[in-house]
Amino acid sequence: MTWHWLALLGAGIFEVLGVVGFARVSRGRALAGGLLMTLGFGTALGFLALAMRGIDLGIAYAVFTGIGTVCGTLLGMLYWGESRHPLRIAFTALIVLGVVGLKLLA
Repeated sequence: MTWHWLALLGAGIFEVLGVVGFARVSRGRALAGGLLMTLGFGTALGFLALAMRGIDLGIAYAVFTGIGTVCGTLLGMLYWGESRHPLRIAFTALIVLGVVGLKLLA
């Protein structure tokens, strides 16, 4: 795994922190949530820019959003009581499969 892919993984992780901050803001914790959201999304975009120095834009962005989507969905199910419907889990698994496929083809 090259450093570009590590940067992309970091971008995805920081995107998830931004989403957690966004969720906190929507639940009334504006100061802490706003800080986490700003730092998370800002850092995520910086890492994404680094990753795109060695990964095609389309693949990098698809993987970036895939990481955020899957992790956000899992956090929602585990911590915020969102639906754990089997089809929701199955379609989330398809996103994971797509991200892995893009990595293998890159």
